[in-house]
Amino acid sequence: MSRSRPALVLYQPEIPGNTGSVGRTCVALDLDLCLIRPYGFELSDRTVRRAGLDYWKHVRLHEFEDWDDFLTRRAPRAEALFLMEDFGAASAYETEFPEDFHLVFGRETTGLPAQVLAGRATLRLPMRSPHIRSLNLANAATAAAYLALRGRLD
Repeated sequence: MSRSRPALVLYQPEIPGNTGSVGRTCVALDLDLCLIRPYGFELSDRTVRRAGLDYWKHVRLHEFEDWDDFLTRRAPRAEALFLMEDFGAASAYETEFPEDFHLVFGRETTGLPAQVLAGRATLRLPMRSPHIRSLNLANAATAAAYLALRGRLD
């Protein structure tokens, strides 16, 4: 696999509609979609396809058995790996993203596990309201992807 392609990475996604929507964003922005098992659904689930509409066939999908398989086979550069967390240490707005960025999002209910977070920097999407704990996964992935591509889109 090419290391130069930017990607949105979903770690053990649980909701098929979110995965379908993130796939649609990947098609729109010419990004790879990396999925790390296990999933909380079957990729053949009609809700994945419904959310991805007729664009799903254009998704450049890469599947991995687990986090270690992703790190070994995809082999993203450490400085291109950005772990997105609700309470990440740095703001995504203040981050310069390399062309081969990999934005990693955790499970909808639990986020990223300690083993994935260990020793790695985390980013957050700022939220202005104290009434919100987190954003929907598909919305957060889309917002972060556009931030990572700022200045590179026409």
